[in-house]
Amino acid sequence: MNSSYRWVIVGAGALMGCVAIGAMFSLAIFLQPMSAETGWSRAGISSAMTIGFLTMGVGGFFWGSISDRYGARICALIGSVVLGLALTLASRVTELIQFQLLFGFLIGLSVSTFFAPMIALTMRWFDSQRSLAVSVVSAGVGIAPMTISPIARWLVSAYDWRTAMLIIGIGAWCLAIPAALLVRQPPAAPAASGPVERPGVTMAGGGELTAARAFRSPQFIVLALTFFCCCGAHSGPIFHTVSYAISCGIPAIAAVTVYSVEGFAGLFGRID
Repeated sequence: MNSSYRWVIVGAGALMGCVAIGAMFSLAIFLQPMSAETGWSRAGISSAMTIGFLTMGVGGFFWGSISDRYGARICALIGSVVLGLALTLASRVTELIQFQLLFGFLIGLSVSTFFAPMIALTMRWFDSQRSLAVSVVSAGVGIAPMTISPIARWLVSAYDWRTAMLIIGIGAWCLAIPAALLVRQPPAAPAASGPVERPGVTMAGGGELTAARAFRSPQFIVLALTFFCCCGAHSGPIFHTVSYAISCGIPAIAAVTVYSVEGFAGLFGRID
């Protein structure tokens, strides 16, 4: 497929992923000032991120199904609206449980609308350079700590965490919604003359690959466990990097640069 619009899809997917993951991981920047201003424990605030990860994982199955049926644009639009709404509402809460549900559940749900649907859509747009395109879309995750996090830290320093979160929520609307409107399905392939057989995906042992068979397949189990162990091992240390660096006497802006370097390393890992 030679349509030049396919790279617009890649750019839109990378931008939405960057905004969504950046907003989610900005909680690491807010952790210390939130705890100091509200008196909430860091463990309690951090649990919002845990809720977000769990919701994102489960939500990916749901939004993947919606994307297959109705297209990725509707998923991206819903996610863009919910993302900004979650941040603006979370910036106004007065109770920890409210914050955990709004930031954790709603942002986790919104992030899951972007990743799987946009990766699947990108693969449909490309029949060559597919690996590069998918890598660039997923690289938005690595760009997020390099962009959203320093902005969040500057906003916290200039105002306070509530105003900073509100501004990021409005910014998420301004960036993600227009990007979602650019999402399109790939053009249909020219119809072939005569009857065309549409083979389904088959497994090595024969038979069509259904969702139930996919979930039980060794490939799915190995990949799922690998991703779970990988994220479980690095997410906790990365999330608490900024707070730990500040507690060691490192200035807040310098502490954020450590966070950004981690994202920078992850960016090259995805593209490579």
